[in-house]
Amino acid sequence: MGETAPYKEYLAGLIAGVATVVIGHPFDTVKVKLQKYNTEAHGIKYRNGLHCTAKILQTEGVKGLYRGATSSFVGVAFESSILFGVYSQTKQSLQLRLQGGVDSDVPMPRVIIPSAAYGGAIISFVLCPSELLKCRMQVQGTGSSLPSSRRYTGPLDCALHTMKNDGVSGIFRGGLTTLLRESIGNAVFFSVYEYVRYYMHLQLKSSLSDNSNLLDMGIGIMSGGLGGVATAPDKSSTRNPFRVLDSIYRRAGIRGCYAGLGPTIVRAFPANAAAIVTWELAMKMLGIRHD
Repeated sequence: MGETAPYKEYLAGLIAGVATVVIGHPFDTVKVKLQKYNTEAHGIKYRNGLHCTAKILQTEGVKGLYRGATSSFVGVAFESSILFGVYSQTKQSLQLRLQGGVDSDVPMPRVIIPSAAYGGAIISFVLCPSELLKCRMQVQGTGSSLPSSRRYTGPLDCALHTMKNDGVSGIFRGGLTTLLRESIGNAVFFSVYEYVRYYMHLQLKSSLSDNSNLLDMGIGIMSGGLGGVATAPDKSSTRNPFRVLDSIYRRAGIRGCYAGLGPTIVRAFPANAAAIVTWELAMKMLGIRHD
C-alpha cells in the first residue's frame, strides 16, 4: 500500500461502514428480536428468523427492519472509519519498518495481526455505547412488551435515560468484553481477508486480466464474506458473557443460548462482503493503492 493522505483511508472506511449498515442492519434487527423474546421466561415468540422477519414486515413494514439504524449509521460509520484507517496506517508503517522500506504485497501475520488487533481495540470504545443504544431501540418495536411510557423516542433519548439511570459508565457496560472481542475478531477477519484476497489474485489475475474491475469486485466479495463468516459470533453481549449464558440457559435452555444464531451467520457474509467491496472501490476512487 503506497503513501497517501491518511484522511483518505479514514474516509474510505467511513463509506464502507455505511454500506455495512445498509446491508446488515435488517439481519441484526431480526437477531436482536430473537435474542430478546425467545429467551424470556414466558417462552418462544418467534419460530425462526424467517417468521420473525415476516412478523416485522407485517406489523411495521420495511422501516421496522431498520429500527435503531440511526445510531448504527453514526456508530458503525465512525467505527469503520477508525478501524480501516488505523489498520491501513499501522499495517503500512509496520510493513515498511520490518522490510527495511521495501513495500510488499505478500501477507505477513506479524503485520496483519497486530494492526488489526490495535484497530479493533480502539473501535471498542465506539462500539460499546453504540451497540447498547441500537439493541435497546430494536427491541421496543411493535409487539414489544415494554409500555409506551418506557419507550425511547430516539437514540439520544435512549442515551440520556441510560446515563440518568446508570451513570456515564452505564453506556460502556461490557467494555472489556467488547475490547477483547474486537481485538481478536478483527485479527481473524483481516487475516482471512488478506490471505484469501492474495491467493485469489495469484490464481485468477493473469487469466482474467481483461475484466480486472469485475475480478477485483468478485475477490472482494469472497474475501470479505469469508472473513465475516470467520468472525460471525454474536456482538450484542453487554455484560459478563458467562453470567449472561448461565441466565439464558436457566430461562430458555440450550436453545435459548443459540437464539439469533441463524441471522448472525447469514448476515456475516453479505454485510462484510459489502464493507470490503465498498472499501476497495472507495480507495480506488480516492487514489489509494491496494494491490
